[in-house]
Amino acid sequence: MEMITVEQAEKIILSEIREFGLETISIQHALGRVLAEDLLADRDLPPFDRSTVDGIAINYKGLENGNNRFKIQGVQAAGEQPIPIDSIDSCVEIMTGAALDPSLDTLIRYEDVIMKDGYASLQTEVSKSQNIHLKAKDKRQGDILVPANQIVSPAIIGIAASIGKIKIQVKKLPKVAIISTGDEMVSAESVPNPYQLRRSNGISIQTALSKYQISADTFHLNDHFDEIKAKLSELLIQYDVLVITGGVSMGKFDYLPQVCNNLGIKQLFHKIKQRPGKPLWFGKSVENKLLFAFPGNPVSVFMCLHRYLIPWLESSLRIKKAPLFAILQNDIQFQAPLQYFAQVKLRVNQQGQLTAASVDSNGSGDFSHLAETDAFIELPLEKNSFNKGEVYQVWTYK
Repeated sequence: MEMITVEQAEKIILSEIREFGLETISIQHALGRVLAEDLLADRDLPPFDRSTVDGIAINYKGLENGNNRFKIQGVQAAGEQPIPIDSIDSCVEIMTGAALDPSLDTLIRYEDVIMKDGYASLQTEVSKSQNIHLKAKDKRQGDILVPANQIVSPAIIGIAASIGKIKIQVKKLPKVAIISTGDEMVSAESVPNPYQLRRSNGISIQTALSKYQISADTFHLNDHFDEIKAKLSELLIQYDVLVITGGVSMGKFDYLPQVCNNLGIKQLFHKIKQRPGKPLWFGKSVENKLLFAFPGNPVSVFMCLHRYLIPWLESSLRIKKAPLFAILQNDIQFQAPLQYFAQVKLRVNQQGQLTAASVDSNGSGDFSHLAETDAFIELPLEKNSFNKGEVYQVWTYK
């Protein structure tokens, strides 16, 4: 099978989006999950005419009759039964958030009245209905307050609580296993010998997925055919998605494509016209479990994760995101017949435009710049020269 383009790979991957079902959870545990139902107003918002200031409430007809001094008939706090007035020459002291009795229709701030001997005298011009948040001004009962298919934020949790939704319906998450491979890779806490490397790909993917509240499990396999085959066979039963790093290139110990074929996993593509991440492998099992196999180099892993796996996940969870574009801040030359993903620093200029400045690196094994950069900028396959001022899509990882 020949190499395919980035666009073709994206199309194939997004044709394999999955639904994992729904579940109902407490709002205390909903942060970061994907809302699966519309949140509706259970009553008018606000549910009553409410005061927006601390002051006095009057009936405007009293002013129209030439009265400028009102007898204080009572004091009302927020949450208390509304106090009516017996006469349009009377008023009620009222606090912010308190409900307004129908006999009252205008509020004046304390700062604009003089209180003396049980009366309130106005010191400013007054407009009818001022300083009142009218009933149903924001939403009516049954209106949608929060539409489904968005990530639950603290604001959404607050809205849910305000309408009595202490449990909400969210999208179920896929069960994900992350498998790193390679005899040369040792655990992060180990002291490697001069020819070994510490494992970092698994925890990078795991923490990136935790943003979506996915608690992925991590495993490591050495470059042994039977070991890889046995473990993948086991994990395909337990998980919805397997994410593998390493073992997909052209080396003698890159067994993964052969293992997948042996297990009956259908290869949907292998190798993309891109750099980094050219050897990316993607397939699915007979039971429709998906397998993303990234090259082992850390930068390749990071790019493939944010360009392919996360967009697939967001599409499966119905998270809608607009593409992001930035203005290139320096010239780039790239002669290889591949689509180039350059590491860039993102900034916002004084005109409010997003800009991207590329950072030189030493290939896909040089992960030192990932901490100081913010995104990959995707440069078209059909060009070799990319000039300052041109606009291209970026894929953020911060």
